[in-house]
This record gives sequence, C-alpha cells and structure tokens, in this order.
Amino acid sequence: AVVSTQSTGALKQAATDPKTGQIDMEILMTGLSATSRAKRAELAKFIMQSLTAGKKTLKMGELYDLCREGFTDGFTQPQFEMSVRDLLDEGKIIQTSNRQIRLKDI
Repeated sequence: AVVSTQSTGALKQAATDPKTGQIDMEILMTGLSATSRAKRAELAKFIMQSLTAGKKTLKMGELYDLCREGFTDGFTQPQFEMSVRDLLDEGKIIQTSNRQIRLKDI
C-alpha cells in the first residue's frame, strides 16, 4: 500500500505541467506538455511567416534573433531548435550545410 501511494504520488508529480499546475498525461506519453507543444507550434508558425515575409534564406543565428525580436511569447533555445526540427521534418524548410535555413520551394 505504501509503494502504491508513493508510485501514485510520483506519477502525479511527473505528469504535472509546471506552467499550469494541471495534470497532463501527454507529458508521460510524449515527454511534452500540451502547453509546450502549443508554444512549439506557434513558434514554428512564426518562423514560417518570417521566412515567407522577409528574406527567404537566413542563417540559424539570424533566424533565432528575428524570432527573439518578433515572437511576443518568450521561448528557450531548445524550443526554437525543436520548432526548426519540426519544420525540417515536415519538409517545409531546408537546412544547408552552412547552417542556413530556407523555404523548401525556393
């Protein structure tokens, strides 16, 4: 009974979204909370809008700085990198050997 109570407590703690305080079982299944996934998707959308509206090719650092300036909701370097990785995986952007990011249809 003690082990079960400890396990339940540990499970609740592991599944709690630190930003909302709510239990989010997606954290256990995917490793990301719904809040984190939503922010990642919004950041990816902003990256696409930035590439579409401005220069079509940017160095990774330039793109990061552009997002820092224009994306109103703060983000971390890993969140930025995961958003870029999502766009690469979806085939929407291409990363060249010299760490430049460009739209795929150029």
